[in-house]
Amino acid sequence: MTSLFRSSLQGVAAPPTALEAGDGYQTVRTPDPKAKPTRLSAHDVCVFYGDKQALENVSIDIPERSVSALIGPSGCGKSTFLRCLNRMNDTIEGARVTGEITLDGENLYSPQVDVVELRARIGMVFQKPNPFPKSIFENVAYGPKIHGLARSKSELEEIVVTSLKRAGLFEEVKDRLHAPGTGLSGGQQQRLCIARAIAVGPEVILMDEPCSALDPIATSIIEELIDELRENYTIIIVTHSMQQAARVSQKTAFFHLGKLIEEGPTERIFTNPRDKKTQDYITGRIG
Repeated sequence: MTSLFRSSLQGVAAPPTALEAGDGYQTVRTPDPKAKPTRLSAHDVCVFYGDKQALENVSIDIPERSVSALIGPSGCGKSTFLRCLNRMNDTIEGARVTGEITLDGENLYSPQVDVVELRARIGMVFQKPNPFPKSIFENVAYGPKIHGLARSKSELEEIVVTSLKRAGLFEEVKDRLHAPGTGLSGGQQQRLCIARAIAVGPEVILMDEPCSALDPIATSIIEELIDELRENYTIIIVTHSMQQAARVSQKTAFFHLGKLIEEGPTERIFTNPRDKKTQDYITGRIG
């Protein structure tokens, strides 16, 4: 357990009960004076799967070039919210999203938005590495080819090499770029998927529990990579590991039963949560 966590469990005052979820529920928000400008913004987002409501009035601002972590128990709405941000929920029959989500002020659910282009701007890395049954080179080259980002073979090669370098994988695979991507280790496959997402020049990278299927060494490598990538990308990560959230993120949002309970600077969330449900989750009383 990190020192951040050790300090978080000592002497935390009970928060006002008026801030608990229920009638008159209100998300606890703590402004961060050090926060960078907002890149993504959600306002009163609700998600329905048929008659079932999965998210209720979620509002949050995501700062640029930083890592925002979404934490909470299984089934609380973290991944559902993440999928709203690049309209992956559009692919689920019966799913309906209300409210507003904007990227640089542009409504992502506007009829004028090209969803294919949107998913290039907001890339996604899934829980389980999912390389295509193609070579390492072709895995990374696939997106740039589809979107017409390279005018020549040399430009395409440059994009692939640069993406693999940014994903911290190039030195490990440079002598076998035409070997199958599926032949890599789990951690390497996940970095290949990150390189594939980077290759189309995204502005935002969504990560849905990217380390849950990896061993501790591979997890550490991915976490170091996330820290490096935030210099150039806005990253939102769903994680069940509070230690991971504390290590890699600058902002944390706690979800519970489809509601955003509390959000603010990561250190403050873990050292001085203002809502009792947040405190109970961090200390292991709920989850």
